[in-house]
Amino acid sequence: MQAKVQKISLLLAGTGLGALLAVGATALADKDNLSPLPINELRAFTEVYARIKQDYVEPVEDKKLINEAINGMLTGLDPHSAYLDPEAFKDLKVSTSGEFGGLGLEVNQEDGLVRIISPIEDTPAFRAGIKAGDYIMKIDDAPVRGLSLNDAVTKMRGKPNTKVTLTVLRKGETKPLTFELTRAIIKVQSVKSKLIEPNYGYVRLTQFQERSAEDVARALDKLYKDNKAELKGLILDLRNDPGGVLTAAVGVSSIFLPDDALVVYTDGRAGDSKIRLTASRDTYDRGAKDLPAAVKKVPMVVLVNSGSASASEIVAGALQDQKRAVVVGTQTFGKGSVQTILPVGKDAAIKLTTARYFTPAGRSIQAKGIVPDIEVEEATLNGVDVSAFRVREADLEHHLSNPQGEEPKQDARPDAKTDNQPEARLDTAPKTAAKPADKAKPAAKGRDDKDEEPLKPGEISLKKDYQLQQALNVLKVQQVVSRTAALIK
Repeated sequence: MQAKVQKISLLLAGTGLGALLAVGATALADKDNLSPLPINELRAFTEVYARIKQDYVEPVEDKKLINEAINGMLTGLDPHSAYLDPEAFKDLKVSTSGEFGGLGLEVNQEDGLVRIISPIEDTPAFRAGIKAGDYIMKIDDAPVRGLSLNDAVTKMRGKPNTKVTLTVLRKGETKPLTFELTRAIIKVQSVKSKLIEPNYGYVRLTQFQERSAEDVARALDKLYKDNKAELKGLILDLRNDPGGVLTAAVGVSSIFLPDDALVVYTDGRAGDSKIRLTASRDTYDRGAKDLPAAVKKVPMVVLVNSGSASASEIVAGALQDQKRAVVVGTQTFGKGSVQTILPVGKDAAIKLTTARYFTPAGRSIQAKGIVPDIEVEEATLNGVDVSAFRVREADLEHHLSNPQGEEPKQDARPDAKTDNQPEARLDTAPKTAAKPADKAKPAAKGRDDKDEEPLKPGEISLKKDYQLQQALNVLKVQQVVSRTAALIK
């Protein structure tokens, strides 16, 4: 059976995959612009509705039928539009604040099973060893096949300190795996940082929440104080970051870009979907102390992979186009659409795709992603090809098209425009291309880490992270090149 991906993607009590939340309301179109009502289609709808009410084997409430009809309209559009019932709407608002109840899983539905998109760091699911790409086949003793995604999510929710057992299918395993998890209030610490070597800082962002930009600013301030000198290089790690709040992406970009530099612009049918967002100190500094001026110029690498989506791609694309950082890793997810949360009635809402976003140089990332300047695959372990496990936006059924063409161009990237006036039209591909991205070959075999202590959840290990090692090497090469250039002058 061909896999059918249900077009809802929820955290276990939270945000959709890489959803860019622009909470608000879009004005309805003028009545003069509305098309005539499709009488025949509406007649068919009412006939089906009446048949269900009259002939279905069991009585069905009107509310259920109407809600399912609304949900069907939205989920048939693209993978990210959805109907949010009162419970889902409440969960969405809570999750963007960084604290919610659940197991800490981001999931969607594929071929009747619940597929794990990503476990959130430092949560019960992450600590238990559940991995991206796993499929949940049972929740306690109840089979998942036949349940809607919302019903499956509801079964996994519960009061903190209560237990739930998940039976999981994993590629490469001959038998299902069983995990007994204890539900908890999930407090997502979206920003982590440390000095990976003297004079070289590392900041990891796991999700874009309302205050993530401020948290990144505080982390940088601490790194400079801990180092007791200006940093020689900085790594911003956005791997497996599914996105989040749009304003947080603008805020994080603003930390490293000069004021008024273009970060992202959006374009859609409605007038208020055409916006340009530029770097501003106000987006990350709300009463915080001044950051060192060197933050705007410190050599940077942005680490990305196929799990880096939406808000992550905005940041990576902005820093790449503005020539502020070197992007290292693998091609990103390719979610270049904006979802607006529109309240419906008293407690519910719809999450509707209202625009595409574009990088400062006019690139649409939709179904393409960000192509790194230097491609570095994850280290190959025991001969397993990790690329076989990747899922990107272009793999999702009914994904939104890219106005500049569907086929990703691995060897083309436009030069950045620094005048904040991108010249590329929305219906044409950029004309200026960069040189093909360099490729660094991953290690042929996994490194022997038997003598090392196992990592704690979310812990950073330079020795065990091949991509991180290469990112650090890129920074050190930049130092050598800069010193050589200074001597020549």
